[in-house]
Amino acid sequence: MYNIIVNPWSGEGKKKKLHARAIAHFQKLGQEVRVVASERPGQIKEIAHSLTREGKGDVVVIGGDGTLHDALNGFTNFDKCALGLIPAGTGNDFAAAANIPSEPEAAVELIVKGAPRYTEFMQLPRGVRGLNVAGTGIDVEILRRCRASKWLRGKLQYLISLIISLIKFKNYDLTVRVNGREVRYKTLIACVGNGFRFGGGIRMCPQAVLGDNLLDFVAVDNVKKSRILPAFIKLMQGRILEEKFSRFERCDHIEIFSERPLTVQVDGELYDDLPFVADVVRDTLRMYRG
Repeated sequence: MYNIIVNPWSGEGKKKKLHARAIAHFQKLGQEVRVVASERPGQIKEIAHSLTREGKGDVVVIGGDGTLHDALNGFTNFDKCALGLIPAGTGNDFAAAANIPSEPEAAVELIVKGAPRYTEFMQLPRGVRGLNVAGTGIDVEILRRCRASKWLRGKLQYLISLIISLIKFKNYDLTVRVNGREVRYKTLIACVGNGFRFGGGIRMCPQAVLGDNLLDFVAVDNVKKSRILPAFIKLMQGRILEEKFSRFERCDHIEIFSERPLTVQVDGELYDDLPFVADVVRDTLRMYRG
């Protein structure tokens, strides 16, 4: 049996039609499904916890990166339940990293006809887990502006928030402890990636590969104001590591800290005053992916 979690708030209006298509295709393939829809924001975590504690069937999320993030953070009973995703959000960045088809019927067939594979994730303090990208810097400022916007939605909202943030942003003073070294940065953005992109296509960690049991650390360090826009163009193209102001490390543990309290975004969700310490958790989560 597949336990299907539906997030009615995930994605724009047309995305919601994907829910019915996905459920119908499970049934067409002769699969037993139990559909649970969240009734309020923040309930996905509770639903995932309840379903996995029960341990009767795998859990499939129909939604975007935020919905998947909440489900992972509610997960228990990893040995009995695997996790699947039908992309139905705005950015669907983790789906791209996991090679999950955008068409719901194809994503359903990946689950029904495939087998789950161990997929590493990030463990941060306060019990926070992340599957895709965690970061601090201008990405946090962009998300804050998106949350505050009342009159725009989707990718246009993100683009306008990005432009405003680029104009107003000042570099963060950060210290990074990784691979036995401690380095100080004056950074526009510092990210730790399991997946390779965030924000609907910004390729912050272009070399990140699911299944390697490692995290990719990428920072844009000490970039001049005049180079910020070109830097973001390189990010969109997946070529940021070509720039001399980019910093790259591959690791299984990393600590990022500052003299001022940090807000960290994890899979697009904001966490205030969260210590930015990330560890790889391997051989625990089983997930359906391409």
